[in-house]
Amino acid sequence: MQWTWSQLNTLSRIVERQPITASELANAEHVRRQSMAETVAVLRDSGLITSSPDPGDARRSLLRATRKGLALSGTIPAARERWLNEAIERIVDADERNTLAKAIAILNRVAESS
Repeated sequence: MQWTWSQLNTLSRIVERQPITASELANAEHVRRQSMAETVAVLRDSGLITSSPDPGDARRSLLRATRKGLALSGTIPAARERWLNEAIERIVDADERNTLAKAIAILNRVAESS
């Protein structure tokens, strides 16, 4: 199956924060609950996540990644990097690549500052 970035980001967030509710996911991803419900349904139907009743509030469901979901989640960083490298090669010319490299160096310095 071809996954959307939204589905992969949601799966990653479930892996990071499990167990988590769909409402918490919607807030974290800045989307409507209805949109998140659709994403969660695709992930559940694909066997990437499971849901179970929240023991503290039976009206809510807790989402967790399955083994299949954990395995797919482990491939996401490499897929993102591969996609970005391919996009840069395809779209960015040599001068822009130099500018991009300088900008990345500046951003890394900012990120590493205290």
